[in-house]
Amino acid sequence: MNCVALAGGVGGAKFADGLARAIGAESLTVIVNTGDDFELYGLHISPDLDTVMYTLAGIANPDTGWGIAGDTWRNFEMLERYGVAPWFRLGDCDLATHLLRSEMLADGQPLSAVTRELCRRLGVAPRVTPMSDDRVRTVVETEVGLLPFQEYFVKHHWQPAVQAILFEGSEEAEPAPGMLRALETADTIVICPSNPYLSIDPILSLRGVRDVLLNATAPIIAVTPIIAGEAVKGPAAKLMRELGKEPSAVEVARHYADFVNGFVLDERDVALADQIKAMGIGVFVADTLMKSVDDRAHLACDVVSFADRLRPEKLGGCRLNRADGSSR
Repeated sequence: MNCVALAGGVGGAKFADGLARAIGAESLTVIVNTGDDFELYGLHISPDLDTVMYTLAGIANPDTGWGIAGDTWRNFEMLERYGVAPWFRLGDCDLATHLLRSEMLADGQPLSAVTRELCRRLGVAPRVTPMSDDRVRTVVETEVGLLPFQEYFVKHHWQPAVQAILFEGSEEAEPAPGMLRALETADTIVICPSNPYLSIDPILSLRGVRDVLLNATAPIIAVTPIIAGEAVKGPAAKLMRELGKEPSAVEVARHYADFVNGFVLDERDVALADQIKAMGIGVFVADTLMKSVDDRAHLACDVVSFADRLRPEKLGGCRLNRADGSSR
């Protein structure tokens, strides 16, 4: 089994961890959104890369899904003492990641190589790669003007109404080395339950990515980030309403309809299955809420088995034995 996952955010990181557990870490490549990257206090911050890396390393904060478990915030307490009012807080342990990354980038190493080295030092076995070594930045056009993504998301708590989303630099940026080849040679491609517009679209905006997906021979499966009209986490449903779209799994499936073969629908939305099937997309119904590590692995195993049923030759890629022996 050779599986490639497109991911961003907490949901994407959790599902990537489930895939690593279900098929074996050595069989997984995770392509991560870097449109959220930004610079703060002279440091290069890669929020989605870090969330995926920390989750796969088993050190992510279990309460927030991002950051490091047990981290402290003394550095920002000191900044406040200097009269700075930080709107984006970095934990003390988390700060070490940004210091090392920024130093390596300043020494001329590309982001993909830096990410690979940071993952090695944390014992992360799956291949984790940024979507590009080039600068791509998500900018949100809102009722209060253009906002860099992190200002929209963190500083303004994603409250300003969104009118459009831009990916600055994506037309000139190249996909990370080996990324297109990984997609071309994958046995299974999974779109993780990440925000389609803020986490996955930046990846799809890069030259060549959509063409590779349109011509892929491997089954491409998308996992819904929307359950019963709401996002599990984050602004996806609110964003969809503001962009004039119905916040539903059907709309997410339509967003990916050009290239996906299968769609994983939450069991609470089973009534929507026929609408998705009418697009020519296979549907698998599951409990997609990942409340525990076991939930992640079981969902990932079901998704890989679903993908296996959509290909002419079965690979039997899931190594996990379902405790309940069930299938849907």
